[in-house]
Amino acid sequence: MRLIGLRCVMKALMGLVLVGVFCGGVAPAYAGSGSAVIFMYHRFGDERFPSTNIRMEQFKEHLAYLEENGYRVAPLDEVVATLKRGDTFAEKTVALTMDDAYASVYENAWPLLKEKGWPFTVFVATDGVDRRFSDYMTWDQMRELKAEGVQFANHSASHPHMIDRADGETEAQWLARIRADVLKAQARLDKELGPCPKMLAYPYGEYNSKVAALVAELGFLAFGQHSGAAGPTTDFKAVPRFPMSEAYGTIRSFRTKARTLAFPIVSMTPWDPETTDRQPELEVSVGEGDAIWNELSCFVSGQGRVEVRWVVPGKTFKVRSEKPLPPGRHKYNLTVPAGDRRAYHWFSRQWIVREE
Repeated sequence: MRLIGLRCVMKALMGLVLVGVFCGGVAPAYAGSGSAVIFMYHRFGDERFPSTNIRMEQFKEHLAYLEENGYRVAPLDEVVATLKRGDTFAEKTVALTMDDAYASVYENAWPLLKEKGWPFTVFVATDGVDRRFSDYMTWDQMRELKAEGVQFANHSASHPHMIDRADGETEAQWLARIRADVLKAQARLDKELGPCPKMLAYPYGEYNSKVAALVAELGFLAFGQHSGAAGPTTDFKAVPRFPMSEAYGTIRSFRTKARTLAFPIVSMTPWDPETTDRQPELEVSVGEGDAIWNELSCFVSGQGRVEVRWVVPGKTFKVRSEKPLPPGRHKYNLTVPAGDRRAYHWFSRQWIVREE
């Protein structure tokens, strides 16, 4: 039995939307309420790697919570089409994604999702499959899943740190290498599995303005690994997803994230997450909505809550870490309660701090 009985009809109706080239802009302003929460997993029941693994008892709790509380698990291409149209989502819309194409997706996650008839998308790092690494699915296994309605998309070929240049590499050479890597992965997916949508998940969730511009130029809508829900003002160059792991996959945490609403960002300065500033300042302008802005909070990874300074009350604010951030990846987590106080608007701003 295929995953979703009506999915073929839906895919046909949306075909013109999905085969077109994705732009790299920001969706229109809010037309109403409704967000989609996208969850990201890597490994299932593989306790060798707790930072990227979800224990099977945790995953079963996640699925049970979604089912028992009336959530709709939507195909990711449908979520993308809704974002592209600027439409709102039905209440309690979520999507499930898996990065890398590990074998545990096929062995452990797929039987549970098949039983429920729920769709999901696997972002494939194709070199690992081509080299027949034991931790990865095979192309035959992926063809089997695709025949059942599972979707596959681009996670690069070599899974590089896309923002890093090789020694002696010029900017032009670096960007040409990233371009070739992305296009190689798409060619392998299309050859082995048939045409796959032009969606890309950044390896490690890392990108900067040049990488994002390149990916958009190639016609891809891109996904990060920064927390938050997707909604009408989501940036198509960096769609948020909630990463799931043993540490962050408790049912209490999952419930909170499943109820999250999109943060109504109109603009963000600087846009580029790569910086040499050890205390980067972020300025955010927000749109209208139901957010209770006088209860806006910002939490900096490793530092806790920091001050929010309003430039224009209810319109524009600034946040900055109180202490210098060491080189590496960091996040400013922005949360504000919705008007009914049953959920939070949530957005996580990633910083990649470099040595000067």
